[in-house]
Amino acid sequence: MFGIVKPCAHRLGERLKADWTAHLCGLCLALRRDHGQLARIVTNYDALLISVLTEAQAGPVDGGRRTAGPCALRGMRTASVAQGEGARLAAAVSLVLAAAKVRDHVADRDGLLARRPVAAAARRVAARWGRAGAHSGAAVGFDTGVLVDAVDRQLGLETLAGPGAPILDVTEPTETATAAAFAHTAVLAGRPGNAGPLAEAGRLFGRLAHLLDAVEDRRADALTGAWNPLTATGTPVAEARRLADDALHGIRLALREAEFRDGRLVHLLLVHELRRSVDRAFGTAPVCASPRHGAPQGPYGGGNAYGLAGADGGSGGGFGGFGPEPAKGGRGFRAGCGMFFALFCTCRMCCAEEYEGPWSRKKRNGCCQWCDCCDCSCPGGCDGCDCCCPCDG
Repeated sequence: MFGIVKPCAHRLGERLKADWTAHLCGLCLALRRDHGQLARIVTNYDALLISVLTEAQAGPVDGGRRTAGPCALRGMRTASVAQGEGARLAAAVSLVLAAAKVRDHVADRDGLLARRPVAAAARRVAARWGRAGAHSGAAVGFDTGVLVDAVDRQLGLETLAGPGAPILDVTEPTETATAAAFAHTAVLAGRPGNAGPLAEAGRLFGRLAHLLDAVEDRRADALTGAWNPLTATGTPVAEARRLADDALHGIRLALREAEFRDGRLVHLLLVHELRRSVDRAFGTAPVCASPRHGAPQGPYGGGNAYGLAGADGGSGGGFGGFGPEPAKGGRGFRAGCGMFFALFCTCRMCCAEEYEGPWSRKKRNGCCQWCDCCDCSCPGGCDGCDCCCPCDG
């Protein structure tokens, strides 16, 4: 999954974590229901903001949530998931954005896409996703043509951009596309007065998404010779940071002008988590040394990321010998191997908050549960904003 807003469960608190998961799973399941299993791979952290915005404005509605069955990515647990027009719009946006991303990689001849057969297959998949996104968008009254047009104009602007060109000329298509998607959530929620403020928030969010992508890819693009907007226009990183900070401030002001039935999750994601995303991209995010939240211990509790030596509390060996020694009360080698593959194949090692070690039977944290947070406090002590920190622990 891709996107720039990736909140940490530790900062969300139990209630908002459940709400965020409901929208994430709702987007994934909407993609599966309308477009098949393969479409689930385009699940986009940022696109689910569309679903979050729609529900925050409309409030709880009949049929807005349903109970989904067990899923490996939830540690084989059931969950309440969002459904309805917000999730369908989010799915449409995810499909169109993924189609554009694939076409961009094909044009750049990235990796395997440099091979003609692979590139041809990728183009067919992108075309299918584009058509599917248009169909889903039309079902909720949204014309995805504005997204497609933005992608087409982007290529032309990148061709013309040179040293000294304003970087905001290059980000404009992305801004226009995200503005349209954010504004349409007001239509779906029956709050037309929110369309203007949300269009402004979406425009600035699109600017941020483009800038952060450029900052994060700058060094890699320089090594591979790929096009990068900062390098092409000669924009210094310090100027990109200034523009990012201005966009953050503008989003906060725009959200204040919109009316929400319950805007806590929206505020946390688009104000606090978005600022953390900016800090991460520019290398100014704090790194937590807590063993529970972000320590570089690896998913199996050992001293390296893969647990290949001394994994799971054993005395060494890993997968190079006969496996770790079973702890007292633990499993033997063969039983532990069987449990390891069961945990691995059901994704519990990645996605479960907690699971039982295959050999030692000690409690372990899923490797996707690590975060970069040190505490629950709002950045800057909530200076100037009207929120209360949602963390509950």
